Amino acid sequence: MTTIYKSKGGKQVLHDKYEKYLNTLLFDVGREYVETRFGETHVLVAGPEDGQPVFVFQGGNCINPMTLSWFSSLAKRYRIYAPDTIGHPGLSAETRISAEDQSFPQWIEDVMEHYHIQKCAFVGPSYGGGIILRLATFMPEKIACAVLVAPAGINLGSKRRMIKDVLYPLICFRITSSKKHLKKMTNAMSDNMMKDIDSELIGDVMKYVKLEQNMPKLTNKEELANYRAPTLIIAGQKDIFFPESKIHDKAKEIIPNLVAFKSYDMSHFPSEEYLVKMNKEIRMFLDKYYEESEIMHRNRVNSL
Repeated sequence: MTTIYKSKGGKQVLHDKYEKYLNTLLFDVGREYVETRFGETHVLVAGPEDGQPVFVFQGGNCINPMTLSWFSSLAKRYRIYAPDTIGHPGLSAETRISAEDQSFPQWIEDVMEHYHIQKCAFVGPSYGGGIILRLATFMPEKIACAVLVAPAGINLGSKRRMIKDVLYPLICFRITSSKKHLKKMTNAMSDNMMKDIDSELIGDVMKYVKLEQNMPKLTNKEELANYRAPTLIIAGQKDIFFPESKIHDKAKEIIPNLVAFKSYDMSHFPSEEYLVKMNKEIRMFLDKYYEESEIMHRNRVNSL
């Protein structure tokens, strides 16, 4: 049986940490398993049942409750569907699928069909943002509006800096299990602001998981020719993976309806201060463009 974990014990450690993190969320969360063509998918569900649906995707080599905690304020108004990304740490099937072709859009389509959702809003940080861009390429009609936070799939930061500040400490951590090397790596990813629970979790992922090493495909302008959904990008000036300086111009070039690009003085993992700012921006964006998108959709349907 194919597994993304290095051992059964390591898998159990990550599953225990998943449950521990889930219990820290300050809102009620339901859970369900959904069958897809790529395997069983575990979905966290939160927010009012009659709220407009919003899909939230986790970051790569991460766990779903951590990412969901970043966007906790959305659960007050919107119906949140947060699937554990298939092939990544979590409770979904461990099937690794390509982030270059239509595999992830097909996976998303299967989950949406389970909940009888034809079109909705999407929020995704990092790898999750790259997944949304794949959906925008192959099934743009599924997206009412999208929020991409420090997204993969647009442009990359300095490989030399990633090797020096992330890869080298990671190798040293795997060899020695020294918290000094883990701290150096997580500090580079968070501008020295990573919470202890997140740092510990990242360390466990690095120790016990066969990491997904392939980033989502870098998207080009031609792929998004039919994508018209309003899109908000939030980027960090200190982000080691996808810095604002690398993705700003490229995003404006390839995304037809990029209605806002917000740049913060943050790294890849936002501090609590920037999470508050992000959530405010995202709520304002959704309040405006989700409603407009639904009105336009209803008008098109009525005119047919």
